[in-house]
Amino acid sequence: MSYIDEIQLLTKRAIEKGDLKEREAERIYEIGLEHPFLVMAEATRIREHFKGKRITLCMIINAKSGLCPEDCKFCAQSAHHMTGIETYPLLSPEEILKEAKKAKEAGAHCFGIVTSGRSVDGEEEWGFILEAVRKISDMGLKVCASLGFLDRQRAEELKKAGLYRYHHNIETARSFFGQICTTHTFDEKIETIRSAKRAGLSVCSGGIIGMGEDVGVRVKMALTLRELGVDSVPINILNPRPGTPLEGLVALRPMEILLSIALFRFLLPSKDIKLCAGRELHLRQLIPLALVAGCSSLMTGDYLTTKGRDPDLDKEMIEDLDLTWNLS
Repeated sequence: MSYIDEIQLLTKRAIEKGDLKEREAERIYEIGLEHPFLVMAEATRIREHFKGKRITLCMIINAKSGLCPEDCKFCAQSAHHMTGIETYPLLSPEEILKEAKKAKEAGAHCFGIVTSGRSVDGEEEWGFILEAVRKISDMGLKVCASLGFLDRQRAEELKKAGLYRYHHNIETARSFFGQICTTHTFDEKIETIRSAKRAGLSVCSGGIIGMGEDVGVRVKMALTLRELGVDSVPINILNPRPGTPLEGLVALRPMEILLSIALFRFLLPSKDIKLCAGRELHLRQLIPLALVAGCSSLMTGDYLTTKGRDPDLDKEMIEDLDLTWNLS
C-alpha cells in the first residue's frame, strides 16, 4: 500500500468511526515528516466533514491575576515563580461585562472568564462569578469559565446561571504530568472535567505542546481527551516566560506544530480544535496553515499575561482562506 493510500484510509476511518489508535497516529506523524502537506490536506478533509467552513472565535479575560499556589512549570501566574507579572484580585461583574461586550463586538462566539488560583475563594467571589455569568449570558454570548478545580454542586450552579462551557486543561498526558506540576494530580483534573460533564456543561480541555514532551505524549493526551468526551480542545504552544522553570526550552519548529495539530484532528475528528496562545511567536507567517492542519476555532485577542492577535486580522485571514467566522 502506498503512503497516499494509507493516509486516505486513515482519513476514512477517522471520519466514519473516529477510533484511530496510538500506533496509527504515530504512523500519520511519520508520513507527515516526509509529506506534511498531504497530511494537512487530509486533516482539512476531516475538519470540513464535521465543521464545514466555519471557524469559531473565542476571547477571554484574565479576571483574577497571579499569586496562584500551584507550581505548574509553564505558568507565569504561579507564586512559586518570579515572573514580575501584574497581580490583582477578582474584577467586578461590571468590569467583566464591559470586556464581554467588546468581545461580542469583535465577533467572538464565546467569552471566557479565567481566574488564577486553585479554585474560587469564598462566597463573595463566587457570587461575583455567578452574577457575571448571568449578565453575559443575557447578552446572547456563550459564556465559558476557567475557575480551577470544581465540584458538581458548583458546576450545577454555573449551569443554572447560564454558563455554556467549563474550561479545564489537562495540560499534557498522564505519563508526563508529574514533570510539569507537583501540587495537584492528574486525577484531580479528570474529576473536575467529569463534574462539569455531570452537570450538563459543555467541556473545553486541552493543553500545551512544546514543554519538552515528544509526539507520543501528545498522542496520549489526545486519546485521553477523546476518552473523556470533551467538546473543545485548546492547543497552546509554550511561550516560555522569563522566571518560569521552562524559560530556557528550545522552541518547536513550525512544521512540528502543524503536524501535531493535524494529529489532534485525526484523533478527535468531530471536536473543535482551538489554536490558542503561542501561535504568534512560533507559527509567525504560517498561522493560516493551522486552519489547513485542522483547527476549527481560534482564541483571538489577548491571552492571560501575554499579548495576542488583533481579531480583525484573524477575521481577515479566515475570509482570505474562503472560510467564514460569522456568528449567523
